[in-house]
Amino acid sequence: MKQFWRRLPRWLRISCGSLSLVCLLTLLLVGYGWWYFHPSIKRTDGVTYGQRHGKPLTMDVLRPARPNGLAVAAIVSGGWKSGGPGEAPAPLVAPLLRAGYTVFAICHISQPEASVMEIIEDCHRGIRFVRHHADQYGVDPDRIGVTGGSAGGHLSLMLATTGGPGSEDADDPVERESSAVQAVAIFYPVTDLLNMGDSTENLGDGGPPKSYTKSFGPGIEQPKRWQLVAKQCSPIYHVHPKMPPTLIFHGDADTLTPLDQSQRFCAAASEAGTEVDLVVHPGGGHGWLTLPLDFVEFADWFDRHL
Repeated sequence: MKQFWRRLPRWLRISCGSLSLVCLLTLLLVGYGWWYFHPSIKRTDGVTYGQRHGKPLTMDVLRPARPNGLAVAAIVSGGWKSGGPGEAPAPLVAPLLRAGYTVFAICHISQPEASVMEIIEDCHRGIRFVRHHADQYGVDPDRIGVTGGSAGGHLSLMLATTGGPGSEDADDPVERESSAVQAVAIFYPVTDLLNMGDSTENLGDGGPPKSYTKSFGPGIEQPKRWQLVAKQCSPIYHVHPKMPPTLIFHGDADTLTPLDQSQRFCAAASEAGTEVDLVVHPGGGHGWLTLPLDFVEFADWFDRHL
């Protein structure tokens, strides 16, 4: 074998050696990537945090091997549709788990079975539940972050802008808890349903997004009703000076939720006296291939602000 190798031209031996090294490095990189995005965790799937229309509202709890005592709620929602128990993708939030955050993946009843207004209420309920059971999960009830993308980003901003004290006289102790969050890191949220701009969902008639006409309850085709509901469900109209630190990643090629949605939200926040950090992903649409890696920066954001 050695004689055969020595008989090969020098250039071929160098090429083969280089190719072997590249293959080895590739295998190591792939192996490291698989290991990194599959951290050791303890899962508790299908924890019931409430009910909606006779169906349970559930969340999956992902606890890292070395918890840091802090919580991040991940709103599992795309197009205001959600998953069920056990569907929370641990690899997607691996950087948060690696950083020690206990992740509460909050699911909801999908639209149109539940209206967007009801879904917002249920997300508030989810945060109240996490806070009420903080001791059980070993997290600080006064330091809860929230993350999500698209509709999950929208719902996260609704928590950031409208989260607050519960009802002191509620029979249910969960409802007495606050739904406020202390830090936000999200992707490409809808912020203004009244002004969808160049979105492919905008019919230009001042009505709801074309694919979601049944998502906001009955009577939504009436202009006055839609104006009221859209404003109620749009984070931009609830911006206030005491909003939690907020980080938004948004692609400049997003045609479903144009970058303008985040830019105008940032402008409104600045006008209100609070800052929102916007990171523009060049060429990014409604999602991009390297998006899971951005959770590393989300973990850093939560490290600084929780």
